Amino acid sequence: MNIYVETNFVLELTFEQEQSASCEQILQLCEAGQSKLIVPAYSLAEPHEKLIREARNRRELQRSLDTVLQQLSRTSSYANRIKSIQDIANLIVKSNEEEHDRFIQYRERLLNTGEIVALTADILAEAASHEATYDLTPQDALVYASVIDHLRRYQPQQACFLNRNSKDFDRPDIIDELKQLNCRMIPRFDRGYRFLQSQRSP
Repeated sequence: MNIYVETNFVLELTFEQEQSASCEQILQLCEAGQSKLIVPAYSLAEPHEKLIREARNRRELQRSLDTVLQQLSRTSSYANRIKSIQDIANLIVKSNEEEHDRFIQYRERLLNTGEIVALTADILAEAASHEATYDLTPQDALVYASVIDHLRRYQPQQACFLNRNSKDFDRPDIIDELKQLNCRMIPRFDRGYRFLQSQRSP
């Protein structure tokens, strides 16, 4: 079975969000050769940009905290209560490093395991059309156009599109278009993993 995923799959793993365990299990299934993972190239580029943006925001917060700590340390009654704030500042730095490391590790696993759908001129043109037809954001339109392009070219007998953008992708016209290409739309990664497990049951 072809398993198509989008940017949130990578974000769940990188930031260890609520559905990250299901994403890890799905990735392991594909690493074991039980399913084929298909990843739009854009979905590997977009998380990197978010990491950079989050790291920048946290550094700014850290600098603000450092300024506050310096001011508070001059007040004797606060001196013994500053440690908890210092711990927060240290966590900010450590979280940036850990998330960056996780992204690098998962990106390598995805590149080794998955098939990457290159961002071509045809996909860019179709994405622009999807923005208007389905009222998708430019980012979601690029992902959806990549999925549709791959489905049309390879015509798998069975496929599913796992995502966390239910407000964008979970709509009748998109579901119908995917269904015509033998692809089931599943708007949660944990539900997607349960579906994959059900397909393996005797």
